[in-house]
Amino acid sequence: MILSFTVYGRAVPKGNMRPFIRKIRGMQVPIVTESSRSVKSWSQLVAQAANEAIQQLPDDDRAVMRGPVRLSIVFYMPRPKKFARPSKTDAPCITMPDWDKLARAVGDALSGVVYHDDAQIVEAIVGKFYAPLNSAPHVDIRVEPTAGVRPTAVAPAPLPLFEGLEATV
Repeated sequence: MILSFTVYGRAVPKGNMRPFIRKIRGMQVPIVTESSRSVKSWSQLVAQAANEAIQQLPDDDRAVMRGPVRLSIVFYMPRPKKFARPSKTDAPCITMPDWDKLARAVGDALSGVVYHDDAQIVEAIVGKFYAPLNSAPHVDIRVEPTAGVRPTAVAPAPLPLFEGLEATV
């Protein structure tokens, strides 16, 4: 099964988890909260879009993925005014938020919907760009099974590290 879909809206990064202790019935109980207030609604939007994309698949392909997964994500962030000219249409987004926190929010949102747990993600391809002119911010997501890609040793010294990548089957 290969699942591809688009989520429209401004991507929200996963925040840091903040622990604190609360007394409940005389006992100290640790509670962990998410520092980003908007991530829950963004995660629900991603999960809903994934669920709708799954419903478009044939009945045989609607199972939750169990093996290793490749997750490809392209974030199209809101375009600032300084990039409103047509000559700057393909500018990469090098401002906040960080790509890894954006990807973590998507990976967590797909857990239990597309795959059992985000620990199944063994490959990730992430891009962060400004949205095309006259286009709303959105995220393109593709999830597919994979066998994984490993760096191969190149004699005499494997430099650069990932020179000679090959897919393992």
